[in-house]
Amino acid sequence: MAERSTATSPPQGPTGVRDTADATDAERADTRTISLAAEPTRPASRTPEKSADSPETPELHSGHRLAKRYRLEECITRLDGFSSWRAMDEKLRRAVGIHVLPASHERAGSVLTAARSAALLGDPRFVQVLDAVEEKGQVHVIHEWLPDAVPLSTVLATGPLDAYEAHALAGQVAQAMAAAHRKDLAHLRLTPATVLRTGPGQYRIRGLAVDAALRGITADNPRRADTEAIGALLYAALTQRWPYGEGAYGLSGVTGLGKGSRDPLATPEQVRAGVHRGLSEIAMRALVNDGATAASQKPACTTPEELDEALGALPRIRPAEPTPAGIPAFQHTTYQRGTLGAVPGGAAAPLRPPPPPEPALPGRTGAALKWGVSALLIAALGLGSWQIADALLTNESPTGDTATEQIAPPVENNDAPAPGPIEVSGVTELDPLGNAQAPERVGNVIDGDVGTEWRTSNYFGPGFANLKEGTGLVLDLGEVRPVSSLTVEALGDTSMELRVADADATTAPSSADDFETVADGSGDSVTLTPESAVETQFVLVWLTDLPQGGDGNYRGRITEISVTG
Repeated sequence: MAERSTATSPPQGPTGVRDTADATDAERADTRTISLAAEPTRPASRTPEKSADSPETPELHSGHRLAKRYRLEECITRLDGFSSWRAMDEKLRRAVGIHVLPASHERAGSVLTAARSAALLGDPRFVQVLDAVEEKGQVHVIHEWLPDAVPLSTVLATGPLDAYEAHALAGQVAQAMAAAHRKDLAHLRLTPATVLRTGPGQYRIRGLAVDAALRGITADNPRRADTEAIGALLYAALTQRWPYGEGAYGLSGVTGLGKGSRDPLATPEQVRAGVHRGLSEIAMRALVNDGATAASQKPACTTPEELDEALGALPRIRPAEPTPAGIPAFQHTTYQRGTLGAVPGGAAAPLRPPPPPEPALPGRTGAALKWGVSALLIAALGLGSWQIADALLTNESPTGDTATEQIAPPVENNDAPAPGPIEVSGVTELDPLGNAQAPERVGNVIDGDVGTEWRTSNYFGPGFANLKEGTGLVLDLGEVRPVSSLTVEALGDTSMELRVADADATTAPSSADDFETVADGSGDSVTLTPESAVETQFVLVWLTDLPQGGDGNYRGRITEISVTG
């Protein structure tokens, strides 16, 4: 994974955002801030020369060990007295990221405070801060390293996102930042380099509070600054363009509707054909620029909560249907093909009509042959029917053997209904420690959409990091029903058990031990079948082991559960 910024042009900073760090032009490529000011082409101001009293970057090198535990492997950033590294945690045998700066650095105290506050948030939508310590005259901030994650700037290098992915990006970042703001934490440096794509429709944010503290970035209105940044991310995702005159993060800039740099910003719909109109409007409502909200009568979005509410009000956007292998996604007309059918010499290939079908036998010969074949078929059918009827009347088989009397077996009277799907009336979490996993997502496992999921918390070791035996979901069937099987669709190889409550239970048991285990299995698509059908109202899907993710941690994800009676 490339955990570094790939931008090479001057950064743009949010309204009211102040970056007090000094850097050379080459260093600025890795210290991007989003400019959402009223004059979008004006770069963020910096002190032209580096202070003579600025602390020097510690003399570190690959192979150096910090705290007798972390072995530095690759320097990602070296700037203004601090450096960022990819390292190996030799105790837990996993990759981590580390920021290092001298304890005498003027921003060392604010970095430690920001890192410890971010670590307490514990929101899995952010790259987690694992430790923040001061030792031997140095400050170390250790965070997760996601080897399989890809920065949004790299994703956009191949093209814009479709509407489903862009909606997922903006929604997840807005929800994450709303949660952070409720804990008085701001990012102030949300860019395509700090938003990471971990899978289809899945995004995580790195550098919450810490990136801004390292670079001395502040803002008069942090909520507004982060909201503007999300609007810029959505704009870039829809258009593959940075929403200001000067490009950044490997993206070209966007000029105004007129010829001047201060003209109203073109909407995503005007920049690229086929952009989702609702998402285009929301991106403009989040941005701050001349005429940004003129595309709609709706008010501007000034907080992540308002932005998330606007995204939630849109009609549901479904993921694009995959094109089956071997079938072209779209057949162009002759006019649209242009030179697609050109021959090597450069001239357009002539359109040839399909070859005519082979002619039938001509004249009277063909007609006579057809009538002869028809007569033979009619005669054969008549002869066969006569033989069958004669055999039935004489109680003999067509071969002359006496046919035995055939007695139809009696029809069994079975009033039991055929097995079929059982509707689940409700889902709740069950955790032995009482810890919430993702209660707002439990409905995703019965919504019929494998694109949504319920997930467990993040655990830093197998077997729930030895904290507990498992966690799971209780399904309420509404009434006592016979259950013959249960199918679970998961992301990753997950071990689980099917447990059922006693048929006399009128409420779901509060302990997993009060359920009876009737089946178990593992995989990413598991059908759990008890030896015989059981009757119950409450079914527990109990997860006993979780798959390991690319970040080295363990988390369970369930997309769908179906019950068969």
